[in-house]
Amino acid sequence: MEKIVVVGANHAGTAAINTILDNYKDKEVATFDANSNISFLGCGMALWIGKQIAGPSGLFYSDKEKLENKGAKVYMETPVDSIDYDNKVIYATGKNGEKYAQEYDKLILATGSLPIAPPIKGSDLENVQFVKLYQNAQEVIDKLESGAIKNVVVVGAGYIGVELAEAFKRNGNDVTLVDMADTCLSGYYDKEYTDRMTNHLEENGIRLAFGQSVKEIKGTTKVESVVTDKEEFKADMVVLCIGFKPNTTIGDGKLETFKNGAFLVNEKQETSIKDVYAIGDCATVYDNATSDTDYIALASNAVRSGIIAAHNACGTEIATEGVQGTNGISIFGFNMLSTGLTLTKAKNMGINAEATDFEDWQKPLFIEHDNFKVKLRIVYDKDTRVILGAQMCSDHDISLAIHFFSLAVQEKLTIDKMKLFDAFFLPHFNQPYNYITMAALQAK
Repeated sequence: MEKIVVVGANHAGTAAINTILDNYKDKEVATFDANSNISFLGCGMALWIGKQIAGPSGLFYSDKEKLENKGAKVYMETPVDSIDYDNKVIYATGKNGEKYAQEYDKLILATGSLPIAPPIKGSDLENVQFVKLYQNAQEVIDKLESGAIKNVVVVGAGYIGVELAEAFKRNGNDVTLVDMADTCLSGYYDKEYTDRMTNHLEENGIRLAFGQSVKEIKGTTKVESVVTDKEEFKADMVVLCIGFKPNTTIGDGKLETFKNGAFLVNEKQETSIKDVYAIGDCATVYDNATSDTDYIALASNAVRSGIIAAHNACGTEIATEGVQGTNGISIFGFNMLSTGLTLTKAKNMGINAEATDFEDWQKPLFIEHDNFKVKLRIVYDKDTRVILGAQMCSDHDISLAIHFFSLAVQEKLTIDKMKLFDAFFLPHFNQPYNYITMAALQAK
């Protein structure tokens, strides 16, 4: 029986394992993971910290028992020490010191990512936190419940930083959000959108320290303050959300890597070594918006890549459709979504890009209740007319609409095709001249 080994059993790894076990009964599956739990939804940590959900149990959708009941051999708290790629053997050590030498026919690497630890003086003080794993979130919550944490400084205003700033504020803490950039979420949105989120954060009581670089974290044994190049902030806890880097040391220099160190894979998730696949945060993706290889660490990408690698490892050829980096965020009831390139990013790439904007009520104004405004930006190439990306925001859940634009970017749809496409109208749902049609019609 062919042996498939999966290294790492979080989102990507779990998707791969389930795909193999559900579809290929002639395969033997073993997985090794350094952690003590499986499938923790890190994107729900802020909800847990901010007391918007009852507890962490719902943030897990699989475990060792579920995978073993399906037929997998699961080795938890068993980090892989090395891999002999020539002889197809994995060497690992269990928590009790037990040594494993596992042979494989096909190997799927799902080693994920690690938080970036900036070289800041004082970052080794007590209450300087990273928040990625379940254990990290539990540690933060335990400290919050002790009552000793009043002032929290969050460093990094990307998605995780903004979500955690909201969570700590909901928990009753005084929160300062620091970032070197002059705004938040700049990797996903243009200034017209980031300005709205910036104002929204301030309106909800979060102190913003944008355009500031952290120089030192002060304290004796515990954190006492954070010093930037412009100010000093009181801090009982500092949460570092600078970003993530692919966890690829297990490649041992034998697998080809991307410029940021991620395993370089093709459309079938294959690495540069035959019978070795890489999925999730440790691997590259194909970005349809740029028509090039890129690194976009999202749980949705991880799951899809796991499914693709599993089928290919089992002999069923499936190629990725590529990704657009489709994403969304909801902060104090304000929702923003994006896919593909921002106008700023497109222009920086040398593309002759343009944006068409429209803002209007979702439904006719005679609908007096449950009506809300929606703001939309569509970014497109003026030369080819191809849609490059889109951004949306509203106080209402408009998340399904971004999927439409994600597919448009994937399929290289032109802005002109969107002008008079068959969009239905009913006052209960939308306007006859809806915001998508109107934005497209206004494209230059």
